[in-house]
Amino acid sequence: MNLPNKLTLARICLVPFFIFCVEFGGFWSYISALIIFCIASITDFFDGLLARKYNEITSLGIFIDPLADKLLISAAFICFVDVKIIDIPAWMVVIIISREFLITGLRSIAASKNIVIPADKYGKFKTSSQITVIIIILLVLILNEASIKTFNVPYYEFLKHNGSPYYVLAVIMQKIPYWATLIATILTMFSGWNYMRKHIGVLK
Repeated sequence: MNLPNKLTLARICLVPFFIFCVEFGGFWSYISALIIFCIASITDFFDGLLARKYNEITSLGIFIDPLADKLLISAAFICFVDVKIIDIPAWMVVIIISREFLITGLRSIAASKNIVIPADKYGKFKTSSQITVIIIILLVLILNEASIKTFNVPYYEFLKHNGSPYYVLAVIMQKIPYWATLIATILTMFSGWNYMRKHIGVLK
């Protein structure tokens, strides 16, 4: 097994540890989840880079690389639904995951006809936006835990009770996870629609 595939498998192996840290909760657990997620995201960058640079693109790599991405992203958003403080609606997560199933199915049908559907710029932008949103949410969770440890209240409650200028900031910060996930959901929907529009002939 070549190095790019090993990096991809390492990313898959990191998913259970990430889930455990988010579900366990707490300041250090969220920091650990952020570190694990960042490491996994870095492996996503390097496995593709190394595979192209050294011409080590394999059938296994083509299969497990998008699978690893989907596992990591899906695990993160599913875990976030369970964290009440950030208020991520389940319907957004359902749309994000449904798009991944839909495009994976489309790629499978295409593969059965010896057609390869490569990742396009919108798909890559979608993935980048999802990774950014997950990092933002983890940072918000870390900030919230730090506020609870220091002031015994969530960060937005602390800001709300420290003057009117901070109240507006508190409201904005409290809604950052929701709006960031909404933007990622819209980009995910657009990316899925673009794939279907370009490759609808595969289904005919």
